[in-house]
Amino acid sequence: MTGIALGYERFARVVLMIFVVQIAFLVHMVLGAVLAGFFPSVAATTSTFRTWVLAEDRSWSMAQTWTVFHRAWSDDLGPANAFGWPQLVVGLFLAWEYYVVNWNDTGITGIAVSGLLLVAGVAYGVFAAVSWVVRAHLAGTAGWIVRVSLRLVVVRPVCTVAIATLLLATAWVWWTWPGILMTFGLSAPIFGVVVAVHAFGRLPGMGLHRTDHLADARKDAAPSA
Repeated sequence: MTGIALGYERFARVVLMIFVVQIAFLVHMVLGAVLAGFFPSVAATTSTFRTWVLAEDRSWSMAQTWTVFHRAWSDDLGPANAFGWPQLVVGLFLAWEYYVVNWNDTGITGIAVSGLLLVAGVAYGVFAAVSWVVRAHLAGTAGWIVRVSLRLVVVRPVCTVAIATLLLATAWVWWTWPGILMTFGLSAPIFGVVVAVHAFGRLPGMGLHRTDHLADARKDAAPSA
C-alpha cells in the first residue's frame, strides 16, 4: 500500500506541475501581447520540463515550477520568436495545401496527394516538436538546431514513432474531450515530447543548456529565515 500511495503522490505532483506550467504559459503569453509571447512560452515550457526531467529531486513546489518557467521565458523572448515564426509559416503552408487538396475534387490523384501531405504534416509536426527540445538541451545556431533535429528524427525511429503517436493521440483526445485541452493545453503534449526525447533521443551534452534555472528557482522559492 505504501508503494501505491507514493506512486499516486508522484503522479499527482506531475499532473500538478503540468497544470501550473499551462497556467504560466497562458499568463506569460498575455504578458507578451499574445503573438510575441506565444513562442517564448513554448520555449519556456520545453525548458521547464527539460529541467525537471534532469533534476535529481523532482518533487517541485508550485513556486519552483513558476520561477523556472519565468526565468526561461524572460531569457528567451527574442530568440524564441525568431525560431518559432518561420516554423509556423511552413506549418501553415502545409495545412493550407492539405485543406485545398481535400476540399477540391481532384480524383484519385488528389487522394494520393492528400495522403502524402498528411504524412508530411505529421513528419513536420514531429520535427518541430523535437527541435524545441533540442534547442532547450543544446546551445547552437538555428541552422545547427534544425540539422540536429532532422538527424534525430531520421536516426532515432523509436523516438520518432513515439512522438508521432503522441501527437496523433493528443489530437484525438482534444477532439473527444475538449476539457482536457482547456485544462492542460499545449503543456501536456510538450511534456510527453520532452520525456520521449529524453528516453529515446540519446541527445549528448545534457549540460550544455544556456542557463540552468533550477538552482535560482530553489533559492527564490525557499522561505526566508
